[in-house]
Amino acid sequence: MIEKKSASFSRVLIYFFLIVWALIVLFPFYWMVLTSVKSFASYNSEYIPRFFTTEPTLDNYVSAFEAVPLGRYFLNTLIFTVATTGLMMLVIIPAAFAFARLEFKGRNAVFALFLSLMMIPTELVIITNYVTIVNWNMRNTYLGLILPSVTSVFYIYLLKENFEAIPDELYQAAKVDGTSDLKYLVKVMIPICQPTVVTIIILKVIECWNSYVWPRLITYDSNYFLVSNGIQEIRENGFGRENTPAMMAAVVVISVPLIVLFLVFRKKIMAGVSRGGTKG
Repeated sequence: MIEKKSASFSRVLIYFFLIVWALIVLFPFYWMVLTSVKSFASYNSEYIPRFFTTEPTLDNYVSAFEAVPLGRYFLNTLIFTVATTGLMMLVIIPAAFAFARLEFKGRNAVFALFLSLMMIPTELVIITNYVTIVNWNMRNTYLGLILPSVTSVFYIYLLKENFEAIPDELYQAAKVDGTSDLKYLVKVMIPICQPTVVTIIILKVIECWNSYVWPRLITYDSNYFLVSNGIQEIRENGFGRENTPAMMAAVVVISVPLIVLFLVFRKKIMAGVSRGGTKG
């Protein structure tokens, strides 16, 4: 009886802390949405911030699209995200397969060299990438935005570890049947490691959607701005720094696709992150 009461108390305590933590995490999102539906006059008249509004308005969302070409920024971001993610998957999947399954001289040394690249500060990589893109006259181009992001040592490492968890017997049996390496990769390894592949795709999409420093550095033409740069453009040349509700409306519009993406694929993300072996 005492053990049951202790277990019940522990469960109640756990749920209490989880609820408190959820409120702490979700409150900024609530505040962002709340502010976005307040009128400019109503927001400025609040000497003490209010946690609700009795007169919500969608005028701020209209202002967000009228102040700058936010639709164009969405299209640019979509092109950048899809192209970068697609090209990256074409690079990292064969690379991970080569390190996990193919036998060639110096494989471990090359992979160790790859991992050592993760120790290089991002700022140094940005500098060298910037010089390269400028020398190739690719500023204010989609190629200039995309090329520096088409590979990832971390994602190669993550996929390699998953590929190596697949039993060698499957690969040997496939080779006996005359299956090519490419067909084995496409028909066997990728389907088995699907949760990890999907997780990598989603993480890359989020990374591209939130990209700010590189697009801001390599583009000065607003025709190539992404949504992250669009926020700064709205603040500087749109409706100004003082119109916080309209700024929040723009942020909500930009955040919605990522929130929907996470809600739709949350199970895949959890499966991919926690994956430690093969199916079954």
